[in-house]
Amino acid sequence: MRIDTLTYNNIHTQGARRRDWLRQHSPQHLEQSAALMLHALQLRPPGTSPSTLVLGAGACTEVPLADLARNSDEVVLADLDLASMQQARDDLSSPLLHRRVRLLQCDISGGVSDNLDRLIKQQPWEKFVSQGAKAVFDVAAQCLDQCPIPDPPEITGLGAGEFGIVISSLILTQLFSYPLLDMLDHIQRLAPTILEEQERHRRYQDVAQSFRVRVIQAHLHLVRELLDTGGLACLLTDIRGFVFERDIEHRRTIPLVPRALPDLVCENFSVLQEAHWQWVSDLPEKGKLGRGYEVVGYVLNS
Repeated sequence: MRIDTLTYNNIHTQGARRRDWLRQHSPQHLEQSAALMLHALQLRPPGTSPSTLVLGAGACTEVPLADLARNSDEVVLADLDLASMQQARDDLSSPLLHRRVRLLQCDISGGVSDNLDRLIKQQPWEKFVSQGAKAVFDVAAQCLDQCPIPDPPEITGLGAGEFGIVISSLILTQLFSYPLLDMLDHIQRLAPTILEEQERHRRYQDVAQSFRVRVIQAHLHLVRELLDTGGLACLLTDIRGFVFERDIEHRRTIPLVPRALPDLVCENFSVLQEAHWQWVSDLPEKGKLGRGYEVVGYVLNS
């Protein structure tokens, strides 16, 4: 499963070295991310829980962890990648701040990838491959449609109403894209030529979009459930990816989230602040396109 490679991938895309690279090539990304999180912290009402939670913390590349720890009784970092979170905490220079940070290794989706993997393994795929692309994507759509998505996920170690600030840090698209890629990886191993037919299979595309929406709803419900009365959420998520050859003004964009995202956010929260920006994740090289993302960030209350 793609989720099993998370720690390995994060070694190359997160941490202090990556932060230095972003300061040089995408400083706005770091500045905007930190500004939204700190603004939520400043707006937290007196009497609200002084604990802060960062979902999808990783190595806290975009997260101003020291500032959060200075202004919280406790900061909980929650992610599947324990090694990256340990790195983030170890990078704190103050022993006092170090003691305020608690690490929680968990699958923030509540096990969606595992649930889908079980359904995939139950299907007689060889039979469907012999019947052609339509049969394969029909059963793939059925697996996605039947996949249990805990709503909200139950995560041991996180209590309802426990936090005055909940930050969802660029994790949302991973929650649905990893299991969707697991499905396509499986089809590619079985029948590589069939994979090209996915865009023509309307039911599969519709069900995949519905799957994304269900995962997003569950995550928003989790954030809302974990907030104390009067608490504030900070949601940062990629909304589009893009590739480019020389400059980002001439680029090809790739949608990452359903168009319904703003409506889903507004169904669950009141929007106090909204910001949009873009960041470059990879520069173009010989034979390799540059890559980047368009991001939306919210400060929210329930």
